[in-house]
Amino acid sequence: MADHSSPSQNNAPLFFCGGQDDEGDEEGDSLRTDMQMDSDMPPERQIVVGICCMMKKSNSKPMTQILERLCRFEFITVSIFPEDVILDEAVEKWPLCDCLICFHSKGFPLDKAVSYAKLRNPLLLNDLNMQYFIQDRREVYRILQEEGIDLPRYAVLNRDPDTPEECNLVEGEDQVEVNGDIFQKPFVEKPVCAEDHNVYIYYPSSAGGGSQRLFRKIGSRSSVYSSESSVRKTGSYIYEEFMPTDGTDVKVYTVGPDYAHAEARKSPALDGKVERDSEGKEIRYPVMLTAMEKLVARKVCLAFKQTVCGFDLLRANGHSFVCDVNGFSFVKNSMKYYDDCAKILGNMVMRELAPQFQIPWSIPIEAEDIPIVPTTSGTMMELRCVIAIIRHGDRTPKQKMKMEVRNSMFFDLFGKYGGYKTGKLKLKKPKQLQEVLDIARQLLADVGQHSDCEVEEKKSKLGQLKTVLEMYGHFSGINRKVQLTYLPHGRPKTSSEEEDSQKVGPSLLLVLKWGGELTPTGRVQAEELGRAFRCMYPGGRGDYAGFPGCGLLRLHSTYRHDLKIYASDEGRVQMTAAAFAKGLLALEGELTPILVQMVKSANMNGLLDSDSDSLTGCQQRVKARLHDIMQKKQDFTEDDYRKLAPTGSVSLVNSMRTVENPVRTCDQVYSLIQSLTSQIRRRLDDPTSTDLQLYHSETLELMLQRWSKLERDFRTKNGRYDISKIPDIYDCIKYDVQHNASLGLEHTPELFRLSRALADIIIPQEYGINREEKLEISYAYCLPLVKKIQLDLQRTHEDEAVNKLHPLYSRGVMSPGRHVRTRLYFTSESHVHSLLSIFRYGGLLDEEKDEQWKRAMDYLNAVSELNYMTQIVIMLYEDNNKDPSSEERFHVELHFSPGVRGCEDQDKPPLGFGFRPASAEVRGWGFPSYVDDKMPMLSVVRICNECCTMGLQGG
Repeated sequence: MADHSSPSQNNAPLFFCGGQDDEGDEEGDSLRTDMQMDSDMPPERQIVVGICCMMKKSNSKPMTQILERLCRFEFITVSIFPEDVILDEAVEKWPLCDCLICFHSKGFPLDKAVSYAKLRNPLLLNDLNMQYFIQDRREVYRILQEEGIDLPRYAVLNRDPDTPEECNLVEGEDQVEVNGDIFQKPFVEKPVCAEDHNVYIYYPSSAGGGSQRLFRKIGSRSSVYSSESSVRKTGSYIYEEFMPTDGTDVKVYTVGPDYAHAEARKSPALDGKVERDSEGKEIRYPVMLTAMEKLVARKVCLAFKQTVCGFDLLRANGHSFVCDVNGFSFVKNSMKYYDDCAKILGNMVMRELAPQFQIPWSIPIEAEDIPIVPTTSGTMMELRCVIAIIRHGDRTPKQKMKMEVRNSMFFDLFGKYGGYKTGKLKLKKPKQLQEVLDIARQLLADVGQHSDCEVEEKKSKLGQLKTVLEMYGHFSGINRKVQLTYLPHGRPKTSSEEEDSQKVGPSLLLVLKWGGELTPTGRVQAEELGRAFRCMYPGGRGDYAGFPGCGLLRLHSTYRHDLKIYASDEGRVQMTAAAFAKGLLALEGELTPILVQMVKSANMNGLLDSDSDSLTGCQQRVKARLHDIMQKKQDFTEDDYRKLAPTGSVSLVNSMRTVENPVRTCDQVYSLIQSLTSQIRRRLDDPTSTDLQLYHSETLELMLQRWSKLERDFRTKNGRYDISKIPDIYDCIKYDVQHNASLGLEHTPELFRLSRALADIIIPQEYGINREEKLEISYAYCLPLVKKIQLDLQRTHEDEAVNKLHPLYSRGVMSPGRHVRTRLYFTSESHVHSLLSIFRYGGLLDEEKDEQWKRAMDYLNAVSELNYMTQIVIMLYEDNNKDPSSEERFHVELHFSPGVRGCEDQDKPPLGFGFRPASAEVRGWGFPSYVDDKMPMLSVVRICNECCTMGLQGG
């Protein structure tokens, strides 16, 4: 039997004496902090709870708050072991206790604590031997797996420090293979030592590559983005599948198997910025766990034998996964948690030890806390669902080059990546594009000795291929792509672009696509709109609600916000979605981590993507009819107006009046393009323009190439105009007028005016000329999207089991047990045109019977262009005071904005009725007014302030 004599004065513990009267004086409620002498040992029949940990932990606010409450148990006294005793003294000289709360942290001698427990045999609230396992992530995952707890798919890479190169790791460009298991990027790389917080997340090249490097919080940072894409080559790691959590983590804190407190916080992997409150504490919000998650908390607590235990949950794809177990851990700022924790721990101690001390005690029975849930009153309605369909932001002009290739190196590349299986191959990854560039460089070197016309033509196109692939000095898979199509009998001569003579035998059609990428201006547009979009939510008014704790940000952090962001697979669309999310949720840092974690690819079932090469029969007939009408060498007649504008669109009629004579206007456009290319050539010959850099790293050579190609293709050999090139011409001149105005090229305003008038006829009418055609083409483009929107609206009032705010923390929040569903769909112009046609011509409401709808339709008829960041927003409200079967129970609003304003010479766009037309604060404006000096990058292009509001009553 060990000696139970009292320790010497120098080793004396710090006592918190129990038995305080809650109604007593202030001094009686405070902690006793003096060092006790032998004669001051607690009285008979007191249960001593020993606290054995490092001083930083025992002096922390959570520990102090909990111990203070624990001391209010009449028969419990708390004894804190001094840190110098723990570190320097033998365990035989450590203070005595009946119950031990002991946990490992940096510098703590866990071996000595285990020896002490063997020597004194106190009641252990947190098992000590299991704390060795918690320090090794391999053991943590093993235990979780054995207990049947869901965790991300993972593999362990063990390296011998002496021979780190001898390991079962095969690294590819966008994947790693560990012990035969393949992990596609994004994946997570964790050191096996749980004390090492340097966790890396690697991103795919299609999202920009690089990695996010997580670390223990330093000031306001918890991670940083790095361009490094290669995994670490020394050390042992766990590689695991990345879980898309929409940018939020859940921290769970157990106190015994039947209690778990959960909090939401912004994921450190998102932008690395730690959100802190006015006191400098990280902002977290309590959330409710589902029944399944509560079972997981119980399993974790019991499996690791840790009464007080923290662990991390990832909510992804409708499931919850445990990704880390931290062991002993307290909630940082929650009086309710401090009360609960002390009460549970005190009851545990008394239940186990009171009988040994002959202390009369029984667990008090208390009524459950009744949640206080405010309800809606009067005409107040609760926002239940927000659905937005948004076009991407400002982009570079889309460009394409075709050439027929027969060199064996191209055929080898085609076969290497499985092109013969389908006859088609897309090359987007940096490694693949580098191989194409290497072939182009080799062929250019080989043909340098020849001078015949055929070789010169090949040389020109190979040179363009080389120049485009060398842009920016690095590859990014979302900027450029090469398509190869197998032609068993070669390609016949079909256009002015293809000058090659007919040859016998198979060939490959190489199509190089570049451009069309989101510009810095486009990123700012998306981010600003995301910030402004917060105003659509309760508590979100004022300066785009850019202040901490505004309604939307709090809503999202508490999991009352069910947010999902979808984007088509085009890079500009995905980056727009990421920049929008950055502004919406007040994130910081690079877009790549936000893109990977927040944006879901929606290229399945044609939801947001469409194959532009696969036109419907109706659309082909419409384009043919458009082509015939636009080939007239005379002024538009009344019959032409009836044929081309049967819906009476004001904007379309105005554009036809501007054009007057389509062929004559095309002649003018062609002449202006010729003038433009001549001016660019002269600038190229000017020695002072050698190093001139245009917007977004473009060169004069590349600018000349895109305009020369349009000059070649716009007018065909027979003198007729290819009107399908008009959108491209307008696209290019709009870009140059907005971004390259400093060049001072002559006649660009006139080219802009005429090409815009032509484009305002061609672009909307390509999606149908009359009402029936518009509907048929629209259904082909976006029927899956319409069905998804309908499903989103229906599910909102059916699903009440997810994303609830814990009611005990929700006083003052309307209906805290419910949630707002937000679905954001980012797509291209085709889907926005089509969806708008369905709303306009699908019989939603009758203009003759509904005056508000008629005003909305008049507004749409006056809009000439669906510019970048065009938005269609659907908002669903519910009045809980109305009968569920009543038509007045739900209220649906449609909102529309035609996006950014164009160039300064553009006509003033029509005024809408504004978001919240009844609100004096925002009357007449879609969003709060933008001020140019706040957004210097938007001095030419600004987010459109006007917004048309279309109201719709009923379910």
